[in-house]
Amino acid sequence: MKNRWKVAFFTLLSIMLMGVSVMSYILFKPIEASSPEKKEIHSSQTNPLELTANKENLTEVIQQYINEQQQNGSVEYFVDLTDHIELFGKMAFFPSSIDFQMTFEPKVLENGDITLIQKTMSLGGMNLPVSTVLNVISRTYDMPEWIHIKPNDESIYLALTEMNLQSGLNVQAKTFDLENDDISFFINP
Repeated sequence: MKNRWKVAFFTLLSIMLMGVSVMSYILFKPIEASSPEKKEIHSSQTNPLELTANKENLTEVIQQYINEQQQNGSVEYFVDLTDHIELFGKMAFFPSSIDFQMTFEPKVLENGDITLIQKTMSLGGMNLPVSTVLNVISRTYDMPEWIHIKPNDESIYLALTEMNLQSGLNVQAKTFDLENDDISFFINP
C-alpha cells in the first residue's frame, strides 16, 4: 500500500512539474513578430509637414511665446490677429505707464520668412513716425536672433528659417492671409 501512494504522489508531482514547464515555456517564449527595419531618414528625402491655423489659435501660440520670452518687466504687450497684426502694450514711464499700439501687415517671402510692414504706431494719444519708433526699439530691447528690426524699411523681418526650435525642426511660412483666415506653415526636419 505504501508503494501505491508513492507512485501516485510521484506521478502527480511529475504531471504538475510538466504542466509548470509547459506553461513557463509558453509564457516566456519570445514573440516572433516581424519588426520594421530602421531606415535612415535624410532631410532631402522627407516631405515637410504642413500645419494650418486660424487667427484665434495662432494668437494664442504667439502670446504664449511672448509670455515665455518677456525678460524686461518695464513693457507688457500682447498680440491680436485681426485683418492686420496688432500689438498692444504698456510701457513703464516713471511712476505710471503709457499705452502703445502698433499695426503690421504681414508678407510671406519665397524662402518662408515673413516681413511685417508697420502701418501705424501710436504712443498714448500721439501718432509717431514708424522709423523712429522702430529705431528706438532696435536699440533698446533685446530681440531673439531671428527677429530683425529694419527702421529704414519701416518693417520687422521674421527669419523663421533661423528660429532655433528645441526639437531641431525648421519652420517656414506658406501663407499668412489674415483677411481670409488662411494661415499655414511648413515644418521640416
